Amino acid sequence: MTAPIVPATLARTAEGTPWSEAYGDVYHSVAGAAGQARHVFLEGNGLPARWQGRERFTILETGFGLGLNFLATWQAWKDDARRPARLDFVSVEKHPFRVRDLAELHAPHAELAALSAELRAAWPVLVPGVHRLEFERGRVVLTLALGDATDVLPHLRLAADAIYLDGFTPSRNPDLWTPALLKRVARLAAPGATAATWSVATDVRHALANAGFEIEKRPGYGGKREMLVARATRTAESPAPPGTRRALVIGAGMAGAGVCERLAARGWGLTLLERNAGPAEEGSGNHAGTFHPLVTADDSVFARMTRAATLHWSAAWRALDESPLPPRWSRCGVLQLARDEREDDAQRRALQALGAPAEYAAGVDAKAASELAGMPVATGGVWFPQSGWIRPPSLVHALLARCGDALEARYGCAVAALDREGDEWVARDAAGDELARAPVVVIATAHDALRLAPDPSVRLRRVRGQVSLLPAERFAALRAVVLRGGMVLPPVDGRTVVGASFDFDDEEPASRFEDHEGNLQRLERILPGMAAGFDAATLEGRVGWRATVPDRLPMVGAIDDARGPGLYGAFAYGSRGLLWAGLGGELLASLADGNPLPLDGKLADAVAPGRFAKRARLRAGGKD
Repeated sequence: MTAPIVPATLARTAEGTPWSEAYGDVYHSVAGAAGQARHVFLEGNGLPARWQGRERFTILETGFGLGLNFLATWQAWKDDARRPARLDFVSVEKHPFRVRDLAELHAPHAELAALSAELRAAWPVLVPGVHRLEFERGRVVLTLALGDATDVLPHLRLAADAIYLDGFTPSRNPDLWTPALLKRVARLAAPGATAATWSVATDVRHALANAGFEIEKRPGYGGKREMLVARATRTAESPAPPGTRRALVIGAGMAGAGVCERLAARGWGLTLLERNAGPAEEGSGNHAGTFHPLVTADDSVFARMTRAATLHWSAAWRALDESPLPPRWSRCGVLQLARDEREDDAQRRALQALGAPAEYAAGVDAKAASELAGMPVATGGVWFPQSGWIRPPSLVHALLARCGDALEARYGCAVAALDREGDEWVARDAAGDELARAPVVVIATAHDALRLAPDPSVRLRRVRGQVSLLPAERFAALRAVVLRGGMVLPPVDGRTVVGASFDFDDEEPASRFEDHEGNLQRLERILPGMAAGFDAATLEGRVGWRATVPDRLPMVGAIDDARGPGLYGAFAYGSRGLLWAGLGGELLASLADGNPLPLDGKLADAVAPGRFAKRARLRAGGKD
């Protein structure tokens, strides 16, 4: 079970220095936080000189605190003409400050005012997990892991070029300086990585030496006589840097568009092949759909993945709204109504266990739920204020438009086979003629994915779904998406979406009377009395197919194929394609580009395409 996030309490010493009541220690030197950041962490790691001329540079920090180390590093990056093209800053924090407290804490640092304002504008909801915030058009990326470092660090995936060891003093916060934790830090070090800290405690020096660092004392900052710098002498295997940053993406639905946008943002050249005449013509072509997380009492893998995906979109919407072709969407809120007393109890236990702020999820009774919905509902449930609806085709077009000149999209190109020639993958049509080639290929073709990369361990099923499109007039008062064994969306461009059916291995392409009847029954359960007067025989609808696997999680990551490396998958998005498209694209692009991952390693493994083969080997008594 994931522990809830307990925000830090704003307090100060008599001299005005920020103070932690939880640890009985100051957040930074009384001589100044920005000066300490530059002297101890930047200069201690040989920055900015060590990052100059690099394509990318990654920093790991063990305590985010006020964020001033990040802000000082960001400022140094901006001021450096030879800065790396991409700066990744990964930081762990158990007790983050609320944004209103950060505003007060940042106020004395006028030289960082512009950057601190950007940080606060992007500050995430304080719930457990990994939060990815992008600045400078994605060239400066803050990956903020909220949680206890002893739980979080073992599951981060990155190769740090520099390490900021900045917890509270070892005598007050010993857990952040243990030999075991510093060994975990060492495992995240890239070849030649450096580390720096203001602490010269004997136990810290010994722990760093035993973790594989060569240590050296240097003059400290402010009132401290000495500080430590270190260089890693043994490291874990770091991600291999990509060769030619060029990829072939097969499939122009939400999955493929999400991958294209994220790779293009990293400077990759892309060829997109789609068998239809245009993008979003199959499962991604619905009139509108909803995006929202789930909460469970045990904070299951599925719940954590939906949280990570929701938080990713929360950070990404602003960039999409500024795209050449912004999507049609609304963060109107989503009500997940309880279907019965048992589910109502489960929802309450889940919210209590997560301890999330109301801006992420809150329990509401039937009266409050009705007020939020704008129409009477039968029960209470969970309110997700940052969720809502979006038109899937508009999302796909927005993602592809953001790729700009990096993308060559070719429609009416059905890929019949993938071959490996030298260091490249070659896509061929049914006649065997070459369509395109690239060192990296991403299969994003939903239920058709395994045809190009067979895997007998994966049970990928095709699921038919039918939605009903009702006239909007009767639902004009509906202000939020409402769910209860189905969904009802507020009016979107003259229509209200109700649905949806869920039928395995059903190939009927036409709308069916009985499925419209089923959707009207769903509507009645969600909004009592609103199904009256509708005739299922006269309703409009749309049929689409989802691809799903038994654990309902998407398949995102590298595909182990005997033909060679560079083969990736982004498919099996099921009925949550709107949710997975953003995070799935970011995860896959991070893997392909060798960046820190946007979620913890457990979740990355949980969605890896090879997970079913791995489980089969383990069941057979093999080793992994």
